[in-house]
Amino acid sequence: MFPLYDTVRSHRFPIINLILVGLNALAFVWEIRMEPAELQAFIFSYGLIPAQFLGNPSEEWTKIFSSMFLHGSWFHIISNMWVLLIFGDNVEARMGGFRYLIFYLLSGTAAGLLQSYVLPSSAVPMIGASGALAGILGAYLILFPSSRIASLVPILFIFTLVEIPAFVFLLFWFFSQLYSGLFPMEGGGGSGIAWWAHIGGFIFGVLMVSFFSIRRRTAYRNW
Repeated sequence: MFPLYDTVRSHRFPIINLILVGLNALAFVWEIRMEPAELQAFIFSYGLIPAQFLGNPSEEWTKIFSSMFLHGSWFHIISNMWVLLIFGDNVEARMGGFRYLIFYLLSGTAAGLLQSYVLPSSAVPMIGASGALAGILGAYLILFPSSRIASLVPILFIFTLVEIPAFVFLLFWFFSQLYSGLFPMEGGGGSGIAWWAHIGGFIFGVLMVSFFSIRRRTAYRNW
């Protein structure tokens, strides 16, 4: 399922969400200007490496945050930023800009910590905003369960536009991440995807959203 838009419309301008998208984009532009060897060294310097982090957390903790703004490919950053644009604006509207920023960073932190705990000996750098995004998705599930997500769904090899209830879309997404993380139990390390980071961010979002959100009137509209 590829999400296109949601049916929740916020009346607040998502300044922090757009700043986060801009920062990720600028970091990626910086990356693609590097030569391959330079880029590899850069990723190993600023990506979160579980084995190094757990071995020396006092020196490595800043990489939890730097790794959230790095991406490995055009598809990686475009897909992440697309999801952030769809879901992040409404969550920001319910939290306010400052709370939303802290929530985003803490979601990414929870994601990195769980992935490091599951794969403590991994020497592969973790990069990407998807752990923080997972926290946004978890918050969205709690705040807007009645929203619908317009998605492209393959039906008999033809992509069809279908409006899917948010709680169905997001729970399906979460359990797909959980399945991928459990089978195989190595946490999907062979796939190059940090499944447990997604799981950690999502659970954090679900559990902690009530501490960050402010009740606001939200307009629901069908497209």
